[in-house]
Amino acid sequence: MWILVTLAAAGFQIARTSEQHRLRGLLGVAEAGYVRFVYAFPMAVIVSSIWFATEGVLPTPELEFWLWVLTAGVLQIIATMALLHAFRLRDFAVGTVYSKTEVLFVSGASALFLGESIGWLGWVGAVVCLAGVAALASRGDVSSILSAGLDPASWYGMAAALGFGITAVGIRAASTSLEGPAVDRAAITLTAILGIQTLVQGTALVVSPSSSVLRVFRSWRRAIGVAVLSLLGSAAWALAMTLENAAKVRTLGQVEIVLAFAIGIAVHGETHRRREYVAGIATVAGIGLMVIA
Repeated sequence: MWILVTLAAAGFQIARTSEQHRLRGLLGVAEAGYVRFVYAFPMAVIVSSIWFATEGVLPTPELEFWLWVLTAGVLQIIATMALLHAFRLRDFAVGTVYSKTEVLFVSGASALFLGESIGWLGWVGAVVCLAGVAALASRGDVSSILSAGLDPASWYGMAAALGFGITAVGIRAASTSLEGPAVDRAAITLTAILGIQTLVQGTALVVSPSSSVLRVFRSWRRAIGVAVLSLLGSAAWALAMTLENAAKVRTLGQVEIVLAFAIGIAVHGETHRRREYVAGIATVAGIGLMVIA
């Protein structure tokens, strides 16, 4: 069950991220990031209300739940903006690959905070995955990483990875702190996180002199599609991480890398060199080892 839900989540997420990438040129980074929260939250409230009024049993959240929800919500905002910056500095496919180093952070955080380890084979896969990303960041000259550091896009991409990784652990921790069926716990967790994100980033946009909430609402026609994909993807991720540990879920979700290259070529007109494909394959191979583990 969790495998099917995770694959669906990955498909929804990469489609939503692609649309956000296109919106970034119209709205700016902060506004494009806010779209996924402000339009998805009312939808989540409506769907959750219908569910709990007809089928579900509303869980009773404790303080631990709200602390994890707040942490996950804020870090996902930061990670989304960092990812959009990575797209701006490089391109959609490569920025996505950088962000997928999150599997390393998810595995480490799951082991540290939740006591869920992926074993030695999983860590071998993590190293292979990191090597693939390093090769991609070096643009064919691995020694340049030691002398000049990673390119700026990679820093943004890995910052996004760190944020998304801890977000994934936070979602699972919040959900597992509740009692009841998986769907009930996933529904309340998702709605709570979206509510906090809408409030926090909305406040930041209102007080920021360089950003505008009005631009977000003026672009509602294009933003609605992003919101629907975001809600479907977030719901699928929340359910998947309620059913299985976050490291396994996010590792299988790395299938997004393959989808990102396909969308980058077909939708965004991107072109890539052979070494970028090789680095991408190495990253996927590392992910495969982690899935097996």
